[in-house]
Amino acid sequence: MGVLSRETWTQRLGAFRASPSTFMAASEGEDLGRHLLSDLRSEKLSELTKVSLLALSLEYPTQLWPDAPTAEAAATSLLDTLVLLPPRPSALRRPLLLAATTALVAGGALGPTSTASHRLLPLLLGLASGGDLGRGFGPSSEQRPLRATACECLRELESCKPGLLGGCLGLLRGLLGQEGPVAPVQPLSLLLALALRNTLVIQARARASLQGLLTVRAFPTEGDPWNWTLAQEGDAHLQPQAPSWSAAEEECDLSALEPSPEEARELRATVAQLLDTSYLLTPVAQAQLLWLLGWALRGLRGQPPVLFKPQLVRLLGTAQLTLLHAVLALKMAFGEALFTAQDEALLLRRLTLAAQHPALPLPAHLFYLHCLLSFPENGQGHSPRHYLEELLAGLRQRAALNGSPRTLATLCFQASYLVAHCLAGQPALLTSLTHGLAHLYRSRPALAPHFVDLLDRVGPELGEPLRVVLQQEVVSRPSEDEALRWHLQMLAKVADRDTQRATLSFLQAAAAHCTDWGLQQALLQVCRALLRAGVGEGLADLLQTLAKQLDDPDGRDHARLYYILLGHLSGPKLGVALSPSFAAPALASSLVTENQDFATVLMVQEAPAPIRLSVGPQRVEGPVPVLQLQVEVLEPVYSLELRFRVEGQLYEPLGSVHVPCLCPGRPARPLLLPLQPRRPAPTQLDIRALYTKSTGLTCYARLPPLPVKFADLFQPFPQPPEGARLGFFEELWDSCLPKGTESRLWCPLGPQGLEALVSRHLEPFVVVAQPPISYHIAIRLPPDSKLLLRLEAAQADGVPVILRTDDWAVLPLVGNYLRGLSTAV
Repeated sequence: MGVLSRETWTQRLGAFRASPSTFMAASEGEDLGRHLLSDLRSEKLSELTKVSLLALSLEYPTQLWPDAPTAEAAATSLLDTLVLLPPRPSALRRPLLLAATTALVAGGALGPTSTASHRLLPLLLGLASGGDLGRGFGPSSEQRPLRATACECLRELESCKPGLLGGCLGLLRGLLGQEGPVAPVQPLSLLLALALRNTLVIQARARASLQGLLTVRAFPTEGDPWNWTLAQEGDAHLQPQAPSWSAAEEECDLSALEPSPEEARELRATVAQLLDTSYLLTPVAQAQLLWLLGWALRGLRGQPPVLFKPQLVRLLGTAQLTLLHAVLALKMAFGEALFTAQDEALLLRRLTLAAQHPALPLPAHLFYLHCLLSFPENGQGHSPRHYLEELLAGLRQRAALNGSPRTLATLCFQASYLVAHCLAGQPALLTSLTHGLAHLYRSRPALAPHFVDLLDRVGPELGEPLRVVLQQEVVSRPSEDEALRWHLQMLAKVADRDTQRATLSFLQAAAAHCTDWGLQQALLQVCRALLRAGVGEGLADLLQTLAKQLDDPDGRDHARLYYILLGHLSGPKLGVALSPSFAAPALASSLVTENQDFATVLMVQEAPAPIRLSVGPQRVEGPVPVLQLQVEVLEPVYSLELRFRVEGQLYEPLGSVHVPCLCPGRPARPLLLPLQPRRPAPTQLDIRALYTKSTGLTCYARLPPLPVKFADLFQPFPQPPEGARLGFFEELWDSCLPKGTESRLWCPLGPQGLEALVSRHLEPFVVVAQPPISYHIAIRLPPDSKLLLRLEAAQADGVPVILRTDDWAVLPLVGNYLRGLSTAV
């Protein structure tokens, strides 16, 4: 059997990873395992290729070694290859150990009758203990990682065969106490903690003592190195880390274990030894260690939880989520036996403040909140309710600020949903939450879409009272409120027949202020909701008024349609007619044909937009920045109206753009959209389109948002006469101080050079130029700011820039813009 080349192995490994089952079913798959084991000993393959082969055996052991005999043979061959390695440093020793361990475990060959098991286990324990196993196991520089790998392999074996290392507890204790630069503290600690936990469980089940297992520190004899008896008793496959204390409790009650006084002292000493070295571990390893040790001591007689107190003092201030989770697990395990009232108050305060920390990502905020909601309690007197209320109040306060990021509002509503979901049975807390949310809407009605989404998701415990208070909040506001659009959107969600008089009064007053198409459609959506709720009295008068006074013909048609439906259909048929599905059964009415085509023609259909918008070349004429939009269509479009909206308060409201007709393949003139920033800052445009198709249907669509870049806002100053340009620039330069600021930065040029960069990006704003090395640039930033640049003494890779501005807030934007010029197209 010849050795396969590196290229052949690369091809085979790629085909195998693409579809392991298909490859193994083919003829090449029959001998894949044998070829792999054989070529690991070949001198013709590099170590890198051999590591790739071993990685395959670690990822797909059940495909390569599907049964116990095959796995036994593979493990034996891998161990032989390990022994035959030369004494020089090698990257194969650790993967070979891992591969042999994986083959025995995955193939089900690990056991007292396995020859490979009896070879592997003493080897792993010898490596973990730092013993001299001969020159074949590498130089001293490899000993630390090799010992760590051996500990990881032993931990995997102990996880699969709980109790296997029960006879080695004393030895592992001794190894952990060794000092030296090559001692693998973390792997040894986790190995000892797992073996200790498994032994305690198995002995408790058997109602036996520890039998001196913690004090025997000698290397096991060759004849009986492993406790297969304990492993057979622990074949229930205990979880190395159960998902919760309640699940761990079901595995075994450790109160059945009655250690002698000497055994109790040794057990306390072992736990204290592990805890004393825990600070050397990574946060994830510390959390697992604390879980295992807390589990081992919970309910065990003679083991006071005060052993954990120093660790608790250290970890109460941790910022690591895994360690905080471990602290909460200890709280659930030991309660007031470990945590004082001051400890609980400190932990609750930390959770409350961390859940509001502005620098944390959204998942971390929700994690802290969920910790508060799941806080383990020992008595109703220490309820964290007031901490929850403080947290929610803080989140609502930040979400209520005008111009606050959308993520803050999202966090607030996600937190409210979690509280409503987890504490649905606590009406007092839900009442506080309801009133808090109503106050949030009063402060910032623009969050109406979030409220609608929350009402769709929460149960009736919060949804019903929140609907009532929001309806009251909306109808109590003046109808000419600038947030009328949001009030109507909210009212369409919460209006019902119980409050029809107040709702209709609000709508009658609001109708006079619904002057644009969007407001009129929002008003009609509320009428539609009232129709579906069965409101009749007073609604007919409102619909008649709307059918006469609305400016938009589409709105008048809708109002007329609703009035006709209200007058001629009964409640059930009216609900079917207004159903969003057109698959509803036909209605037996003289006004409703069986194919229901009239409804399709009269209603605005939401559809995928056959329209593509993009930002064209920049225009720098005129008193305000103008965005030049290029429009393309995939099908004929008529009476197109594009509506633009900017989130927040950075820009003045934008007008609509109207196009009579657009056809695919026909060039269209650019659309000009004037911008009126209140601050010179980039943003993105939310775009909606209303148009008519060739079939006569009126359609509504959302288009992908378009970015407005910082450079899109640049405007030139009026050009002075030719001889006065330098003086004009110097006058502008001096006027920036002392009110403004001056800054210096480096602008990379790339291969294009300074002259080409200025010509491409800054030509309209150049006041004084000495090409190709010096340019003075003046930019007007709306509404009333200025930005001045001196680009002088250009070098091969960049140019130093001195800038002045009278607006401090634009400095980060200017820096990002200049640094990106060299890569901009």
